[in-house]
Amino acid sequence: MAGVQPLTPDKLFKRCDPTSFDFETTAELENLEKIIGQPRAVEAVHFGIGIEQEGYNIYALGPAGTGKRSLVNKFFEGKAKAEPVPADWCYVHNFEHHHKPNAISLPPGMGSQFQSDMHQVVEELRTAISSAFESDEYRARRQGIEEEFQEQQETQLEELREKAKERGLALVRTPGGLVFAPVKDEEVLSPEEFQKLPEEERKQLEENVQHLQEQLQRVLQHVPAWQRDLRSRIRKLNREITGLAVNELIEELRQKYQDFPEVVRYLNEVEKDVIENARDFLPGEDGALGGFDNPLAALMARARPEPSPLVRYEVNLLVDNQDLEGAPVIYEDNPSYQNLIGRVDHIAQMGALTTDFRMIKPGALHNANGGYLILDVRKLLQQPYAYEALKRSLQSQKVTIESLGQMLSLISTVSLEPEPIPVNVKVALLGDRMLYYLLSSLDPDFNELFKVQADFEEQMDRTQGNQILYAQLIGTMAHQNDLRPLDQKAVARVIEHSARLVGDCEKLSTKFSDVVDLLSEADYWAGQNGDGIVRASDVQKAIDAQIYRADRVRERVQEGILRDTILIDTQGVKVGQVNGLSVIVLGNFAFGRPNRITARVRMGKGEVVNIEREVELSGPIHSKGVLILAGFLGARYASNRPLSLTASLVFEQSYSGVEGDSASSAELYALLSAIAEVPVRQSHAVTGSVNQHGQVQAIGGVNEKIEGFFDICKARGLTGDQGVLIPVSNVKNLVLRQDVIDAVKAGRFQIYPIENVDQGIEVLTGMPAGEPDEEGMYPADTINGRVQARLEELAKKREEYNKVSEEEEP
Repeated sequence: MAGVQPLTPDKLFKRCDPTSFDFETTAELENLEKIIGQPRAVEAVHFGIGIEQEGYNIYALGPAGTGKRSLVNKFFEGKAKAEPVPADWCYVHNFEHHHKPNAISLPPGMGSQFQSDMHQVVEELRTAISSAFESDEYRARRQGIEEEFQEQQETQLEELREKAKERGLALVRTPGGLVFAPVKDEEVLSPEEFQKLPEEERKQLEENVQHLQEQLQRVLQHVPAWQRDLRSRIRKLNREITGLAVNELIEELRQKYQDFPEVVRYLNEVEKDVIENARDFLPGEDGALGGFDNPLAALMARARPEPSPLVRYEVNLLVDNQDLEGAPVIYEDNPSYQNLIGRVDHIAQMGALTTDFRMIKPGALHNANGGYLILDVRKLLQQPYAYEALKRSLQSQKVTIESLGQMLSLISTVSLEPEPIPVNVKVALLGDRMLYYLLSSLDPDFNELFKVQADFEEQMDRTQGNQILYAQLIGTMAHQNDLRPLDQKAVARVIEHSARLVGDCEKLSTKFSDVVDLLSEADYWAGQNGDGIVRASDVQKAIDAQIYRADRVRERVQEGILRDTILIDTQGVKVGQVNGLSVIVLGNFAFGRPNRITARVRMGKGEVVNIEREVELSGPIHSKGVLILAGFLGARYASNRPLSLTASLVFEQSYSGVEGDSASSAELYALLSAIAEVPVRQSHAVTGSVNQHGQVQAIGGVNEKIEGFFDICKARGLTGDQGVLIPVSNVKNLVLRQDVIDAVKAGRFQIYPIENVDQGIEVLTGMPAGEPDEEGMYPADTINGRVQARLEELAKKREEYNKVSEEEEP
């Protein structure tokens, strides 16, 4: 077999020596504080946190379970502790433009104090204003103004009465108003008596009435102006009285917040508004039933209660940072549009939606302002308009609260336009690599806003030093998750399984979520055994249980093979038939499956027909692998003459798509066997891709493929002649099950490392491949010689066929 020897058991699995650890159980180990296995990502996050230029936000990319969130959160919190607590933010009523609430910034803790102070001053204003309007001074001054008005009105009327009396008339108040009537002996004449008067006297009285009525009309026309003047003077008095009651209370707050111009400006507006609307502070003036003259209006007020006018003096404390120690670190689990930039709530009143500044709610950008915000990019992109809102806020460096429903014209509401709040926040997006590269290539804003790429590794080198750190990490995970400590052998078994997770005996997995799951399940089995320590048997039980829960499909596939429903030979020899190996991935579980690959050849035009491709079941990579076979055959055997054959290749009993080139070496062996008419051992299976030079190249899933064929052979009975051919470059990836290793050690199963096609065909056929002489000819008793001879025979037949065809043409 040309010196190709099967691998020894020590090449199939790299043991972790439990004695290399200087502890009995992980309970003796201190928690691991450093981050292992992610030097590139750690440096990137450090850089992203440290640089303060615009756009240097972080995108942490890598598969789930590599600790992106915990690492970013750890470094964010470490930096945040040394930073100052950011300011509180409040929204207050805008007295000039009611639909544009004003934002006020205050030092941390003063926001709630300002809110409390405003609430307290409103309560005190109620009492102070009410007392001022109930005082004897106010009543006396108001009564004086009203009496002056009454006196002015009565003086004018009295003059008219005197003039009427001189003319035999009297000013009489009737339900229809003031009128003049004739009198005699100080008694008003009845209509009958008036008609009995002489005609001349009646005419004179009528003329007098008309004249005085005109004078009365002129007096009454002045009444509205007098009333306006009365109301104006009363309002002026009310403002004066209110100002005396308000100024002292507001001045105390102005002095308290004199270092904050925005607050002082707001307090000045409050004082002005309170003076103008003092009646709102009086009993019966805030919408009570007694304040309505119209019973229908009172009834509607009960059906649709309006908020007290005094709520406009309240303070909406949007962001309260008084309990923080350092800058905030926020992880938003549901990064919707409203959860990011905030929202304005509404209440339904009589079929309409209304709102005010008190219903403005903060978003994650408000809460993280002055600190750090962590978002899952997949969740972010799944929320309509959320990603665009985040970009807009980072670009403008302010958060503008806009109603999504109103923006899309989905609802008709009383709108608010809150004043935007300046934002200074470092954002970290967590996501996989594909989303990073898609955003980078398709979104021109992305590279401007997320300039720091923190790329997380899925694996780390398996050195002795790293194994010791990994053991400490295992102990830390057990302690943090309240799990039982692990002994040395259990830790070693976890490390060995970590290498299996990445499919490389020289690497360890950094998908620590999988390791935590294994520790949790091993802890469960240790508890079932009543043991206070997790042992290697518990770890193995957890591994076996994980596989058992997931391998129903694998059992059904193997059952189909063992019952000969799926035809796979593990004994004997066949021409043009090879056992290829594939991997099926279902969720987090992968298993190997043998596939029968057959080849048939005939005279033709040098075509290698991929039957899978013809029926559109072949993926592009698999089709590429088949085309490479045609290139190899032509270059090796037909460099000076036409390749006069047509070959067909197929995965037998394949009812779904075939993708990948890992079966290209098996397909080539089947072709060579069919051309040379040399049988291939069915006790062997093959994996590995091949290039045009005949070199066998590395593939993925080598452990699963070997174990998949081994399970079939074991079920049918190991004969000692069975084995698998793998690329020599995949030897470092071997982390096989113990039963496979035991079978190899007992000589009942072999694994051959193959460098090139010649080595592989020798193992499969038992014949030498052969070396070409100076003229490129191979010895006749070799595989290559037989292939060459068969191709020459097909070429001659092709020439003869062509001559006959030409002679038969007219």
